[in-house]
Amino acid sequence: MQTGVLRVLRATAASWWRHKELRRTGQTGQAQRLERETVLRDLGYLKQAATVPDAHVICGEDGTFLHLGCTIVSTFAPIERFPLATLAVARGTPFIDIRPVTDVIAFANLPRVARDGSGDPEPSGSGKSVSLTTYIDMVEVLGAKIANDPRSHQSA
Repeated sequence: MQTGVLRVLRATAASWWRHKELRRTGQTGQAQRLERETVLRDLGYLKQAATVPDAHVICGEDGTFLHLGCTIVSTFAPIERFPLATLAVARGTPFIDIRPVTDVIAFANLPRVARDGSGDPEPSGSGKSVSLTTYIDMVEVLGAKIANDPRSHQSA
């Protein structure tokens, strides 16, 4: 799978308009250097997605977000056009698809996912945070679809 991951990341980096323009103007070396840096950065994100507690991908009408603790990688595109997030999900990172959610007020009032895997004892109100599994419980009631559900890995 590692070869496939590298192939996707290299193709994505090479497709960036800035890298294409550098190649078009004969600055191939600089384009290759930037592409290598991009691939290494994205490999780091994938490693974080596999190791950071409560790392997850969330996709809504306004884009896709790869939450990695204190780091968030995002795009205005759906997950189908965000190869890094697609790879993270393919490698087991939990995925929350909020596109089916219709009650935007209830969704907006949900607490955020805690960055460190912990949660506030009273998970309501502004600025509160909950664990990823608690957040999934809450958002699933609103109609979100879940893939790579971390709740199925917990003991009862």
